[in-house]
Amino acid sequence: MAGAASQTAQQGAQVRFLAGGTTLLDLMKLDVETPARVVDISRLPLDHVEITDEGGVRIGATVRNADLALHPLIHEPYAVLSQALLAGASAQLRNMATTAGNLLQRTRCVYFRDTAMPCNKRAPGSGCSAITGFNRTMAILGTSDACIATNPSDMNVALAALGATIQIQGTKGERSVPIDDFYLLPGDTPQRETVLEPGDLVTHVTLPPIPGSRSLYLKLATGRRTSSRLRRRPSSSTWPTGASRARASRWAASARSRGMRARRKRNSWAPRPTRRASRAPPMPRLPVRRRLARTASRSNYQDAA
Repeated sequence: MAGAASQTAQQGAQVRFLAGGTTLLDLMKLDVETPARVVDISRLPLDHVEITDEGGVRIGATVRNADLALHPLIHEPYAVLSQALLAGASAQLRNMATTAGNLLQRTRCVYFRDTAMPCNKRAPGSGCSAITGFNRTMAILGTSDACIATNPSDMNVALAALGATIQIQGTKGERSVPIDDFYLLPGDTPQRETVLEPGDLVTHVTLPPIPGSRSLYLKLATGRRTSSRLRRRPSSSTWPTGASRARASRWAASARSRGMRARRKRNSWAPRPTRRASRAPPMPRLPVRRRLARTASRSNYQDAA
């Protein structure tokens, strides 16, 4: 890894780390990513899930998504994470994808993979095709004139709701970064999505202890599974319909009756998982109309970033 240290920045770099490869190899086939060298890290001893001294859980960077979702330390104690992992991609991809790889999925839109179209994330300064093109599923919070792409990961939403910390090994030693500080807004440099510096390698993700808590992951999507997701959230309130809404309502009522506190994170409308900023009371369960939707959006997200 020392030979790659000065050039590796995880995104768009000449040297890239490879574990599962479910995203990187696809992008290389499309000429979106064109690294000069790929360093295989799959044999590093980072494939363990273990309890921390504080009572939380430490997840190795190369733990497969399928293994993590069903691990006894995760499946029930951190149900929101298990459910988010099982809600994402296909069984074949979950068998290959790793924790760090999922964490570092490229924030993207449909134009990112199309090398015939301008994309500031792929080719800085070329322009953003989505702003004037197909943007129905693009971000509405935290955007810039350079990029309106959304974060694609289900797992990231759950990690943000749980307050995870990212452990990083770099040329200057080890450091820990809260997940809320790990992702960057696009600003004028949409090609840089995280705080990773050249030579940095994500080694672990640490979850804090959450004794006595319960969690739930709900996902609202259009008919197509991955590229058309409208939003994903670990939540307990009213947007999903039918059985999902009933389940969430029962869960929320039970939590409130015991004085429990809710924490929500949402995705697919921002470049990174976002929180509900205000403490406004929930909207009544009325039929969704355009005016009602605008009112709910303003009251709940007026301070979000």
